[in-house]
Amino acid sequence: MARTIPVDRFPAVVAAAARVFITHGYQRAQVQDVADALGLAKGTLYGYAQGKAALFAAAVRFADGHEPLPTPADLPVPSPADGDIATLVAGRLAGEIADLKLVRALADPLPDGATPADLRAEFAGIVTDLYARLARHRIAIKLVDRCAPELPDLAQVWFGTGRQANVSGVQEYLAHRERAGTVSLPGPAPLVARTIVELCAMWAVHCHFDPAPDPSADTRSDAVDDAVVAAMIAELFVRATTPLLS
Repeated sequence: MARTIPVDRFPAVVAAAARVFITHGYQRAQVQDVADALGLAKGTLYGYAQGKAALFAAAVRFADGHEPLPTPADLPVPSPADGDIATLVAGRLAGEIADLKLVRALADPLPDGATPADLRAEFAGIVTDLYARLARHRIAIKLVDRCAPELPDLAQVWFGTGRQANVSGVQEYLAHRERAGTVSLPGPAPLVARTIVELCAMWAVHCHFDPAPDPSADTRSDAVDDAVVAAMIAELFVRATTPLLS
């Protein structure tokens, strides 16, 4: 049977699916909602994805542009097997976490004779690196954060390996620096660590989906300059935690 919309519309299907799942969550989202967002008949979408689970998997996999899109011969995208989406997210997390500047700093700390400037630069680099990695995966992160509470296997990966791993790593780094006397934390290390991660996530991810003032404006995310915001957040925490190095 001939397809009723061009194969090169697949990116629009992925983008529409992402918007629908972010807006409604997994359980409330329906294939019809994605069709309505595209102005298409519901049956047309089945040439691109086998159903709701396939649309969600496609949005998580392809919306941020890190994987090649399927070829026409690979369509429709199949429905994922149980655990496939959680495995995909876990793999993405592992790939990012392994190369984090935070992980490298924990594995190979600066020497005792490091200058205050070096210590400040390391901390700032850790924050801006974390921000950049969140921004690279912002659509998938928003999708997973919105829908994981409704999908237990995904929730286990996201709220454990994902968010908590970042907070724990930053906490370990801050505690090490505090014991060495090279930072003065404005509060308990766990609280400061979570504040850093959550503030990066708010600006790198969630602010880009803020519907105010116009939910239909395609350019609303242009107000967020990621490089400027990442540098600002890093500077805020460097200044707040390193008065001993002034």
